Amino acid sequence: MIDLLVRILINAIGVYVAVLVVPQISFPAADNLLKFQGNWWHVVVVALILAVINAYVKPILKALSFPITLLTLGLFSLVLNAFLLLFVAFLADKVGINFTIGGFPPKFTADAFVGALLGSIVISIVSIVLGMLDRGRRIVV
Repeated sequence: MIDLLVRILINAIGVYVAVLVVPQISFPAADNLLKFQGNWWHVVVVALILAVINAYVKPILKALSFPITLLTLGLFSLVLNAFLLLFVAFLADKVGINFTIGGFPPKFTADAFVGALLGSIVISIVSIVLGMLDRGRRIVV
């Protein structure tokens, strides 16, 4: 249970950094996140959606797309991550959270895909770095 909460916290930090770095990602709830003002819990909900997508949907899609990932020497995994981030934006819109990537949802453009690609790269880098810091908590002597 604690691992899931840590994973959600890492995803929330990754989403926050992506909002700060990638100009195509618009997330008004993240503007006052450090002050805990406004709808800061929207960031937690988006991180929860991202954690569920990464835990359940991503492994299935990675297994199904293994041949094309192998053919492209792993670059297709970046495209898969971008589409999953767009799917997170779609689900967040359905639950009433204003999380858009390049105008998606409602319209899918090249700007939305580029923003999702850059956002997924930023979230992955933040998750890797914070995941390495989290490994110290898991070591049992």
